[in-house]
Amino acid sequence: MGQIEHNHLDCIAKALLQAENICHAAGEQLTPLRQRILQMVWGSHKPVTAYEVLSELAKTQKNAAPPTVYRALDFLEKRGLIHKLESLKAFIGCIEPTRNHTGCFLICKKCRSVQEKLSFDSAAFCKKITQNDDFKVESWVVEIEGLCVSCQ
Repeated sequence: MGQIEHNHLDCIAKALLQAENICHAAGEQLTPLRQRILQMVWGSHKPVTAYEVLSELAKTQKNAAPPTVYRALDFLEKRGLIHKLESLKAFIGCIEPTRNHTGCFLICKKCRSVQEKLSFDSAAFCKKITQNDDFKVESWVVEIEGLCVSCQ
């Protein structure tokens, strides 16, 4: 028996529906531009940079500018709809935007695929390693680099 093919359009549709619900519940709008940028981020399971989003957006929107893209990405990130991968300076769709969690990402150095692992124990770990320091943690992201099974 062969492997079941992944229908990525289902991922995008689910992400858009969740985004619509999250924005509605917060009394905010998922504008057409924000929706389009969310679709671009979910365009694959690989991270995309702001400039890749801008380049794609510029194909259909002549007035596309970096500040517009960054504002939309910032909006989506603050609502938990996407994550920013600091090491790659790129963004990826959140697999569980309705749950408050800290992202833990497995990043393949060769093919740039990313897997998000939901890590609810990372809050306790973060608290433990900073408890004796005069430091208030506001956010953190765990990024682990290596090789995915396909690239090993």
